[in-house]
Amino acid sequence: MIRHLAFFAAVLAALTVSACKHAVPAGVAAEVNGHAITIAELEKIYSTQSQHPPEGASSDVFTSQKLDLLTSMITSEIMWQRAEKAGLIAVDADVETELNKMKAPFTKEEFEKKLADKHMTVEDLKAQLRRDLTVNKLINKEITSHISISDADVAGYYNANKAMFNLPEPRIHMAQILVSPDPNAEFRNLKNSKAKNDTEAKAKIANIEMQLRQGQDFNALAANYSEDVSSAPNGGDMGFLPESTLEKVSPDLRKVVMALQPGAISPVMRMPDGYRILKVISKEPAGQRDLNDPRVQQQIREELMNEKDSLLKAAYIEVARNGATIHNYFAQSIIDNAAKNK
Repeated sequence: MIRHLAFFAAVLAALTVSACKHAVPAGVAAEVNGHAITIAELEKIYSTQSQHPPEGASSDVFTSQKLDLLTSMITSEIMWQRAEKAGLIAVDADVETELNKMKAPFTKEEFEKKLADKHMTVEDLKAQLRRDLTVNKLINKEITSHISISDADVAGYYNANKAMFNLPEPRIHMAQILVSPDPNAEFRNLKNSKAKNDTEAKAKIANIEMQLRQGQDFNALAANYSEDVSSAPNGGDMGFLPESTLEKVSPDLRKVVMALQPGAISPVMRMPDGYRILKVISKEPAGQRDLNDPRVQQQIREELMNEKDSLLKAAYIEVARNGATIHNYFAQSIIDNAAKNK
């Protein structure tokens, strides 16, 4: 079955090649409006991908993955060329800002190891970031900035999905700061701060608690020092949790949280995975949420925005591909080799 899928994928990709069969330039995987994407570039980017076939997989599986990757590279090149014509290439400052965000949670050695594991250099990563940021600027200018969601759109969505806004039980919007004594625990925060044992964890959480009492911002402290992988990048925000979830985790935890008023912060709590400080952002009762609720409005607008953005982006890319001159020599070679092996 896998062999058939790979073969059909190759056939479909080959159909995007110009009707006239061109001689394949040495070492070139594809051409986009005369710009060559080399086999070496394809192989290099493929080596950085984390999802590779399992050991023992047939060569067809590897080839199919590379074909998919090349299709993505072709689209990226088309977008890059359009952005270049529009003067939207990301500047060095943009790239450095994004690079620093990626480096922040790690030591220099850890970051270099992550790059090495992906067979990348810092310059490779900068080139990738520049391309990604540039394409994002193009999409924002051509699509996202022109999308508007009317009040009628919001009302229509609400009326068609009213049951979605009927809460079966009360829920609580919470944030947290976690400090773990486990030296091997995965973590991510802006200050690259990690307790290595219980003594360090106690001292660290006590210092954070003191800063909170002095009026320091909870979200900033969470982003800088929390060791929770999922919530630290969001300033500790855990989203909305049903009350029943708290009971399942710990009755004592539920008791503390239920006693807190919106905006209040808990004392330090010792839990199996470390020390926590919790903040209750808001509490919502069970029942139907009204259309006039600002949170309902925001949720609907974000949902409709994402839907329209995805649709228009897909259409924009398809039109851009139709207007480009593409020669996918890699796809052509797959078909040629299949014919030779009959």
